[in-house]
Amino acid sequence: MLSRKTKYGLKALTFLAKKPENTTVLIQEIADSENISKKFLESILLSMRKAGYLGSKKGKGGGYYLIKKAEDIKISSVIRTLEGPIALLPCVSLNFYEHCDDCPKEEECSLHILMIEVRDQTLKVLENKSLIDLI
Repeated sequence: MLSRKTKYGLKALTFLAKKPENTTVLIQEIADSENISKKFLESILLSMRKAGYLGSKKGKGGGYYLIKKAEDIKISSVIRTLEGPIALLPCVSLNFYEHCDDCPKEEECSLHILMIEVRDQTLKVLENKSLIDLI
């Protein structure tokens, strides 16, 4: 299940993607429009800025804006930025792999084999969708 942080991050990015290019938007406007706590949204947008999706300006005419084009922002990468691994088990994660202590032979573990298939199908969808698909 997606966390609220990831859900709100996707909603905020979608809101910004609907604006004309290089348009800055105040946090309060996004928070009000998407029914998100301003304080929580500040933390989310900061993470998105650090990840290179957003830019920000201070002062009059300031706010947040998309740095990348909506079609270049993959849903999978946003989820990884805000949520962490997409895989349901650490032993099948492509980016956050960890061996399961309770499984001596991954290649023989039926759960491991199933979760690889789940991961691959999930990634097939998420890596082929971008922010432009949400608007």
